[in-house]
Amino acid sequence: MIKKSKETIPTGQSNRILVGTSIDGNVKSDGDFRVDGKMKGEIEISGKLVIGEGGSVEGEVKCGSANVSGKFKGTLVVDDLLSLEATARVEGDITTAKLSVISGAELSGSCSMGAV
Repeated sequence: MIKKSKETIPTGQSNRILVGTSIDGNVKSDGDFRVDGKMKGEIEISGKLVIGEGGSVEGEVKCGSANVSGKFKGTLVVDDLLSLEATARVEGDITTAKLSVISGAELSGSCSMGAV
């Protein structure tokens, strides 16, 4: 008899793209995702997206929450809180439930707030 193994997905997992790394493609994850390198494509995560000060993301993103210190260009849909730090440079269409902007952050495009 063959036994089926029960696969469990650990919570609180985090994924990273480090400085000096560039990726063209799509990412889908149940965990958090941090970009300190360059990412071009689609990102769909249920957790938190962090774009570090030296990080760059171009494409379509859907995430639970986000903290941007680097560059973002494209479409960004955030279920909860989007935080733009002083070094953030954001260009595109944003939809978020809540928005926090630190003085110095740049936002060019449209922003729609409320229930996502």
